Amino acid sequence: MIPRRAMGRQVMYCQQGPEMCDSLPTDMTLAKHYILRNPVHMGTQNTPHFSQHEINTIRADYSNTGCNHAEGGWPKDVHIHDPESTQRYRRKLEKEDGYIRCVTHLSPGLEHYVLQNNAIDMYQTYYTEMQPLPDIEHCDCRTVNVFRDVASKRGQPKRSVSSISWQPEGGHKFAVTYVNVDFNRDSLCSLNAYIWDVENATSPETTIVPPCPLLDLQYNPKDINILAGGLMNGQVGAWDKRSPRHPVTLCAPHVAHRDLVRNVLFINAKNGMEFFSAGTDGALKWWDLRHMGEPTEVLILDVIKSATDQQSMANANGVSVLEFEQTIPTRFMVGTENGLVITGNRKGKTPLEKLPSKYETHLGPVWALERNPGFLKNFLTVGDWTARIWSEECHESAIMWTAPKRDKVTDGIWSPTRTSLMMLTKWNGNLSVWDLLRRQHEPTIVMQVCEEPLVRVRAHEGGALLTCGSAYGNVYMLEMSRNLVETEKQDKTNLTAVLERESKRERILEARLREIRLKQRQAEEGSPDASLAHEDLAAGDRDLQEASTEYFAIIKKELTAF
Repeated sequence: MIPRRAMGRQVMYCQQGPEMCDSLPTDMTLAKHYILRNPVHMGTQNTPHFSQHEINTIRADYSNTGCNHAEGGWPKDVHIHDPESTQRYRRKLEKEDGYIRCVTHLSPGLEHYVLQNNAIDMYQTYYTEMQPLPDIEHCDCRTVNVFRDVASKRGQPKRSVSSISWQPEGGHKFAVTYVNVDFNRDSLCSLNAYIWDVENATSPETTIVPPCPLLDLQYNPKDINILAGGLMNGQVGAWDKRSPRHPVTLCAPHVAHRDLVRNVLFINAKNGMEFFSAGTDGALKWWDLRHMGEPTEVLILDVIKSATDQQSMANANGVSVLEFEQTIPTRFMVGTENGLVITGNRKGKTPLEKLPSKYETHLGPVWALERNPGFLKNFLTVGDWTARIWSEECHESAIMWTAPKRDKVTDGIWSPTRTSLMMLTKWNGNLSVWDLLRRQHEPTIVMQVCEEPLVRVRAHEGGALLTCGSAYGNVYMLEMSRNLVETEKQDKTNLTAVLERESKRERILEARLREIRLKQRQAEEGSPDASLAHEDLAAGDRDLQEASTEYFAIIKKELTAF
């Protein structure tokens, strides 16, 4: 409280008329220089400043526990399995005043909602006479889960994913191998490989312990408990998921590969125990899990030009990837480190028949090779900075390819359910999904999966789930939308037309190139071969004439339609 004496003297007011302080009369000379400024730009900042920061927290490990709560809310002295005891306790509660008041209070509202439910037909369908709108096609891909390397969680150096293999017959497990070695191929951290369950990303279901770095691990399609793998020291072996601490069988060092094993694949054998392996030494070896003392067959990957030439390991091409289609049991394909794709035939008697043809696909190693599941004569290759689609009928050039990009393409596969879909991984962590029936000049979806390089991609047999392995040991599980998984009725016919059109175009170009090379050779030699020239020129002109006739027929048909 302030006393009155501290407030000073009382203020006395009086009435007074207006008083002019200043007057500015109108000056017409100054009005001529006046310019209306419209709009007026003025910047103000009267809001508080905030700083934003984001960080990925360490994932917590959880475990699920539960109990069966069949009966609850009964006192301890009431036996729930005795009907008389529970009925006696229920009658006791119904006689209390609180129970009667609660029922009386809740009954009006309950009666109101019951009458509302009876007044509205819940099962009536409205607007049935309206035409349904066509579904909007929405292509999408989302990350479902992340499976992190257990060894990196313990403070060890990060390991790159070297292979991913899904359990056959629609299983919900997949095997992953990891590698991290120095220049001398000495391991810098753990050697363990893991089998993961898609429902549990916290810890692996099974741990496989190899004697040295494991580069590839594949499921047996006829026995899901058996897995075959290739080691960095050139040996191949098999593991049983029920006792994974040690390999069940392992080949001897003197019959193994001379260098590391790139790939192992099971073949379509009756007993389901045969597989073949390939490595950078340039040899392909077929094995039987029941007799691993020596390989059942050995093939040197040296492409000879005549039957009189001899194959040599010194001239063999190092293998970077293997391909085997179960529906073609006698044929296989091999991608090499110098950019070749070589076709093989086990029925051949001579080396020339066993390796009948080759394709010069890329400038560097072929990192991925896979046949189209619906069109077996077409196959996908990945190397350097591009992915290419080839036809067995065209040996000189691919029928379709992606444009070279700054980031390297590391792996690629076909969709097992939608034959026009292929997935490519890149070094910048992107996943590109290409649908040849939707667009061919750019991917349908480009998804930034992570900030680390992606090196492996494998698809589940159902086609919806996708696993992408990174160079830091993380496996990202992705789920694709329904329209990227299912095949429409006309998709196979349309894709057949696309592939045949591109193959025909390449055959015409190859015929033209042969004609040009023949003319150049004749000009250099000075002795033209009339019969050969006539044959090649006639073949090229015939294809060109057929293409021209078909083109003008299509143009005429479209003009008449308008």
